[in-house]
Amino acid sequence: MQQPLDPMEIPPGCPAHGNVQLYGPSFGADPDSHYAQLRHFGPSAPVDIAPDVQAELVTSYDAALYVLQNPASFVRDSRRWNALGEGRVPADSPALPMLGYRPNALFSDGAAHARLRGAVTDALATVNEHQLIRQTQQSANYLISQFSTDIRGQAELMAEYAQPLPLLVFSELFGCPPEIGDRVIAGISGIFEGTPGADEVLGGALTELIALKRRRPKDDLTTRLMEHPAQLSDEEVLHQLVTLLSGGTAPLAAAIGTSSALYLGEDWQVGLPVEDAVSQTLWNYAPIANYAAHYPTHDIELGNRVVRANDPVLISFAAANTDPKLTEHREQLSAKAHLAFGAGPHACPAKDPAFMITVTAVETLLNQLLDVEMRVPFKTLTWAPSPWSRTLVTLPIRFTPRVAPQASKPAGANPGPTSQQQAAVSSPTAGPSRTNTGAAPQPKGGLFSRFLAWTRGE
Repeated sequence: MQQPLDPMEIPPGCPAHGNVQLYGPSFGADPDSHYAQLRHFGPSAPVDIAPDVQAELVTSYDAALYVLQNPASFVRDSRRWNALGEGRVPADSPALPMLGYRPNALFSDGAAHARLRGAVTDALATVNEHQLIRQTQQSANYLISQFSTDIRGQAELMAEYAQPLPLLVFSELFGCPPEIGDRVIAGISGIFEGTPGADEVLGGALTELIALKRRRPKDDLTTRLMEHPAQLSDEEVLHQLVTLLSGGTAPLAAAIGTSSALYLGEDWQVGLPVEDAVSQTLWNYAPIANYAAHYPTHDIELGNRVVRANDPVLISFAAANTDPKLTEHREQLSAKAHLAFGAGPHACPAKDPAFMITVTAVETLLNQLLDVEMRVPFKTLTWAPSPWSRTLVTLPIRFTPRVAPQASKPAGANPGPTSQQQAAVSSPTAGPSRTNTGAAPQPKGGLFSRFLAWTRGE
């Protein structure tokens, strides 16, 4: 393995001093500098993705395509993972929920993968584009209605908009009734937050949903998966639904948040469409940053490194998209040539709906809150310290608050905010609590139940 000629030229934190940690505050604060350090090793480099969990990370665009498009040499079944089989992965490692085997299309190869992926792809193909846009707009309008009457005119867009919006859209696509939808959202949210028992909550809710659709099939994604000619078992349907949730909701939340921040940021060129902000997010801030574990079927060379058979090889979509060798001629590439949705046989089957949902979410926000702006510069925003995703921790915004629908006003009164409200808007020290004077009492139930009650005008 080649090393830099002069050890003094090795930058601090370079893998030559040991594996680079792809987690924690240092990585979250500046992931791009970590990728720059890793490039000193060539197209791939050794990293720690969690304490005591090593992997080879591909940072080159060309090498990433080579791995993604070469299923004969790189397979996805994580039961091959050397360290896991040898007991070298801690049982409580945060890497296990992300890389541990599940019987779904993501971790399958060959005929098994083709069967499961075919069912998912065909089910998604039946989603009506116009209906999906309407569902996204309705979910967006509901969430905006919950914070737009705050008299301070402030909100935290990640927690109050970007994160819950995909959860509402997917619950509708799955055909969830209110109570099951509440538990699906609680379960998948708890998994991402590390809440004990969240996996059981999600599994129980989806099991009930599948049983319901067996008794009363409807025109929804769950029923279409169950009725597909591939004849998936109930367990297989459950795992494909989990894959859609985990692979769709968190990355969508990241894309909505970052695209909104870019569009509202100080460096954004006025007049460019929202689609450009979403494309820039997918290129420069890939929502799924480092993932797609592959296992070489034999010892294989990546650049000047040899990767042992069945040691995990992860793709850094974030580093590949920003590969310096690529940026020299990126203008000649298609706007969709980024790897944010993967490539090859395991490429995301929902990339077009995902792009559409993100664009619609950002456009709806801008249309509903015409003077919305960020409260801090884009460059000061904080990123989550996770190796898996590039997502903002918070996105504080301000806007002119709306008058709550239930608040009565004298005839001819100015519909704008009062001087007291304006003072609250401009106060930089205003707290995060909601102040929706005159708003109707919230209906009982979880997020999905409240959303459905709102759509019915209850």
